[in-house]
Amino acid sequence: MGVAIRRAGEEDRGEVVRLLDQGFSADPVSNWVFPSPERLRQRHAALMDAFTSIALEEGHVDLAVDGTGCALWASVPAGAHGDDDDPVRFREAVDPDNERVEQIARLTAAVHPTDRAHAYLMMIAVSADVRGQGVGAALINSVLEECDRAGLPAYLEASSLRSRALYERLGFAFMGTPVELPGGPFMYPMWREPRG
Repeated sequence: MGVAIRRAGEEDRGEVVRLLDQGFSADPVSNWVFPSPERLRQRHAALMDAFTSIALEEGHVDLAVDGTGCALWASVPAGAHGDDDDPVRFREAVDPDNERVEQIARLTAAVHPTDRAHAYLMMIAVSADVRGQGVGAALINSVLEECDRAGLPAYLEASSLRSRALYERLGFAFMGTPVELPGGPFMYPMWREPRG
């Protein structure tokens, strides 16, 4: 199955947020951030919108032309470590009364590699009706091919063992120590060296 992909812009924000909201509403990490089903319904889209803003500002968003999937990427320079107030601002933008929004931002920032520039796959979502048909792999591989040409590594955090296995098939390797969300699931930092 050929997947046509284009770079999304601000005008695509609604479609991207909808895909992410649907794709991650049952994800174990999203359900840890929003343990109340009502709060998940109310604020989850705001979390996805905040991630979309970061990708549009610090990287790019790839969108399947037919609207079946999207991938959020950030370009991370060597030595990047962010501002200590970034998690606070993130929480204020998403759900000011929910300390888990800030907590997950701090926990993932603490393990994010800073020694080398890399492409960071922040999130990827594929419509349920086309999962397993290669849309996600196409969205990821289009950027990994660019990384390989540029000699640039890639990084992500898998939110489940299932997604970790999918990323391993694309050349990512688990970095050895998971991120443990207090009382919740694990996240798996993964790194991919460029292929020559």
